[in-house]
Amino acid sequence: MSEAECPLLNQMRMPEIQLGAHTVRSHGVKVARTHMHDWIILLLLIVIEVILNVIEPFHRFVGEDMMTDLKYPMKDNTVPFWAVPMLAIMLPLFVILVYYFIRKDVYDLHHAILGLLFSVLITGVITDAIKDAVGRPRPDFFWRCFPDGKGVFDPVTKDVMCTGIKSVIKEGHKSFPSGHTSWSFAGLGFLALYLSGKIRVFDRQGHVAKLCIVFLPLLIAALVGISRVDDYWHHWQDVFAGGLLGLTVSSFCYLQFFPAPYEVDGWGPHAYFQMLAESRNVNPSNGSNVQQAELESVYVDSQHCRELSRVNTHDSSPILEGTNGRMGY
Repeated sequence: MSEAECPLLNQMRMPEIQLGAHTVRSHGVKVARTHMHDWIILLLLIVIEVILNVIEPFHRFVGEDMMTDLKYPMKDNTVPFWAVPMLAIMLPLFVILVYYFIRKDVYDLHHAILGLLFSVLITGVITDAIKDAVGRPRPDFFWRCFPDGKGVFDPVTKDVMCTGIKSVIKEGHKSFPSGHTSWSFAGLGFLALYLSGKIRVFDRQGHVAKLCIVFLPLLIAALVGISRVDDYWHHWQDVFAGGLLGLTVSSFCYLQFFPAPYEVDGWGPHAYFQMLAESRNVNPSNGSNVQQAELESVYVDSQHCRELSRVNTHDSSPILEGTNGRMGY
C-alpha cells in the first residue's frame, strides 16, 4: 500500500491536540457524570469485597492422613498485605497520572483509572468468593490449627479439631486461589496493556526494548506469585489460578475502555474517539476544542486505511512513529 493510497500508513501520526483541551477542569465533571453508574458499581464492589472478607469460609474436611502436605512451617509474608494495593493500584495509577500531566487528556485519565479499579475490584470479589466457597487449607495449615504441634482429631470422623487462634485458622482455609497473585496480575496486567498501547509496542518496527517495558509489570506480578509459594502460604495451583484470573479480568476491563494495543487507534480510549466522531459536524466556535483537521486526520484517513487494508491482507499494519513535533498518545 503506497503513501498516495494512504498517507497514514507511511507515517501514522497521533492527532494534534491542543494542550489543556480536555483537562479535568474543563471536561472532568462531564466525563464523570457520564459514567456515574460505573462509579456506583465500584462502590458496590467494595462493599461486597468487605463482606466476603468478613464471612467465614467453608471448612473443608482435613483428615489426619491429609496433614502430610500441610505441615510446612508458618512464615511471614515476603510481600506484605499492604504492599499488594501499592503494586496493583498505586503503581499503575502513578503511571496514568504521569501520562495525564504530559498529555492533558481527561478521557484517557478517567477511563484508565476506571478500568484499573474495575480490574482490581472485580478480581478481588471473584477471588474472595472462590476462597470462601472452596475453603482449601494452606500448606501451613497444621501449624495454624495446632500451634503446639499436637494434632487433635475427631475420633469418629477423623476431622481436625483445631486448637489455634480462630482468626488464624480462618485465614488457613483461604488458599485457593492466591489473592496476592490475582490482585497483582489484575493491576499490573492492566498496566502492561496500558503501556503497550501508549508506547505502540505492536508497530511492527521490531523494537524489543518496548516489549521489555511491557513485560516488566508482568514480571513483578509473577515474582509476587512465586513468593506466595516460597512462603508456604499457597500451593502452586493457587498461584497459577490467581495469575490466570487476574490476567483474564484485566484484559476484559482494558478492552472495555480501550482498543486492543495492536489496533491503529490503540493509543487512546474508545470515549475519546467517540467524542471526536460526535464533534465532526460541530462548529469550533460552539466550544469544541477539537480542530476539524484533527477530526479528519483521525477518522477520514484511518477509516480509508482500514478499508484498503481489508482489500490487501498482505500489507503491513501502520507503522507508528515518534511524536517529534506532534502531540499524541
